[in-house]
Amino acid sequence: MESIKTNMVIDCAETPLTLLNQTIRKAADEKIEKVTINNPKAKHNLGVRITRPIHIEYNGDVGYYALSLCDHITAKVNGNAGWAIGENLMSGEIIVEGNTASACAASMRGGTIVVKGSVGARAGIGLKGGTLIVGGGVGYMTGFMMQKGTMIICGDAGKALGDSMYDGVIYVGGEIAELGNGTEIVELPPQEYESIKQTLDSYGITSPPSFKKIVCNGMLHNFNKKEFGVWKEIL
Repeated sequence: MESIKTNMVIDCAETPLTLLNQTIRKAADEKIEKVTINNPKAKHNLGVRITRPIHIEYNGDVGYYALSLCDHITAKVNGNAGWAIGENLMSGEIIVEGNTASACAASMRGGTIVVKGSVGARAGIGLKGGTLIVGGGVGYMTGFMMQKGTMIICGDAGKALGDSMYDGVIYVGGEIAELGNGTEIVELPPQEYESIKQTLDSYGITSPPSFKKIVCNGMLHNFNKKEFGVWKEIL
């Protein structure tokens, strides 16, 4: 392990996981600006519960729950990521240069997660705030029970998109296999498209020529037992 005043380099192959996470937290406490992690080798739980400002860069693939339960961080993964990267992110920014598996940004509350490749199923499940940007496509049940926040998906979306979402907005540039219960496609104003394009440009992601805007239609907000037939039809 080598450290200097503003930068620390950790070889993940030679550092036990618990010690690695403790070292990152200590570096953040000591106001070290950046930690570079070499040889992550898709290990799980790399960089969890980091709650002070620091930049973390992974040179390689990371496993499950990387950068989960974090606040005030910035991070970059020069590779792919396993399940649930950025789960419960409170603030900050995570950029993944490759693809991610299922449940990316699960229950995220703030900040931005950018995946330049594609994402598996249940992306943004239970999303409660923040922005998820995907340069490719997403799997089934993306945005399930979404409560707030924004998703920008440049490619295709799988079945049950936004199923049971309560609030928030999902933009899809490609084809949608199936809308989830309680959602609808609404008109996208030109200025909204331009704002999305500017955001994508800032991350080096090419914007598709158009987007579909998906929102909650409000039909699942209230249950009335006297109208059970309507409720059953929606479900």
